[in-house]
Amino acid sequence: MTAETSEHRGVPASTTPPAAGTPGTAPAPPAASGRDLRLDLFRGLALWFIFLNHIPNNVVNWITNRNFGFSDATEIFVFISGYTAAMVYGRELDRSGTLVTSARILRRAWQLYIAFIFLFVIYLAEISYVVGSFSNPLYAEEMGALQFLSEPDVALVQALLLKFRPANMDVLPLYIVLLAGFPPVLWALKRWPDATLAVSALVYALALNLGINLPGYPDDRMWFFNPFCWQLMFVFGGWCGLGGSDRLGGLIQNRLVVALALAYLVVSLAVVVSWWWRPLEGLVPEAVGVFIYPISKTDLSPLRFLHFLALAVVVVKLVPVDARWLRSRVLRPMILCGQNSLEVFCFGVFLSFAAHFVLNEINGSLTMQFIMSAAGISLMVALSVLLSWYARVEREIAARKYG
Repeated sequence: MTAETSEHRGVPASTTPPAAGTPGTAPAPPAASGRDLRLDLFRGLALWFIFLNHIPNNVVNWITNRNFGFSDATEIFVFISGYTAAMVYGRELDRSGTLVTSARILRRAWQLYIAFIFLFVIYLAEISYVVGSFSNPLYAEEMGALQFLSEPDVALVQALLLKFRPANMDVLPLYIVLLAGFPPVLWALKRWPDATLAVSALVYALALNLGINLPGYPDDRMWFFNPFCWQLMFVFGGWCGLGGSDRLGGLIQNRLVVALALAYLVVSLAVVVSWWWRPLEGLVPEAVGVFIYPISKTDLSPLRFLHFLALAVVVVKLVPVDARWLRSRVLRPMILCGQNSLEVFCFGVFLSFAAHFVLNEINGSLTMQFIMSAAGISLMVALSVLLSWYARVEREIAARKYG
């Protein structure tokens, strides 16, 4: 989900202008001058991975990063959201002051809340239709919609409170809460960045060790993404977006740091592969397993956070901000998805259940798994192209009207 840029979409400009295109290379996607296309690219990739991971029994989701390390697309998504929010609203804070900037952040959080409610209604209607038409209540149980079908009045109220979230809809409420609480965090990051990050880490440690989380619905459930833990990833992204990444530049270029990051990624890969590949079964000694397990996604396990940091070090080392291939036609669909992340995410949730239904009820063959995965991503790209075209037309109309 994007922060406001121009006003409601895209990734903000970085301080480093992109390189000019090379002969034979397609023009970059419509972007503001100086845009760091890496943010759009990896947010778009995260959206594709989230869509694929939301389709059960789909062999294509084996290509996603969750199968090769401790972290997955969620860490990428939350980090980039914090990074872009800090950059966009940090500049707004300098121009318009605290009050106006806070109002704009809260307005964006409200827009995300409305998007969540709209998606909730459409998603539950989709699930309810399938359950009723095919007389298969297992879909309701599998997708976490059983409470809605048994007591819709209570479930709807709980959804309005962000306590009831069917399967695959947990990321959006997390971002709503993080963004709604961002005004004081942004103010503090602008003044005391290191101290603010330290406080965020302290909150994370307390939540992790004391089991602090928000209640969900039904009452025996908690939030799948604990916001008291995941705020660290968001605040760390904001810290990097406001200059922290520049201060880490020398560390990231250090050969020892890169070597340690690569080593950690290899170890993480071996551990994850040992969970499903019999020859590596028992790779992790029991004494070590007691120490590292569970590698909780709900509470953002330290091993997941460290894996994301290691991955980020390697990616930043291999993908410089001025890499010319970032502007190639091949990557344009992924970048456009990253620039329209809210709409693409919501559409992807709807499409993932549709693909799940087709694979279960019509044809679950390997070929159909590839077809549904490709079709879903193609539709997400088509939506992003349409939204980008419409935004460009609006800008041209505004330029003619006021220019």
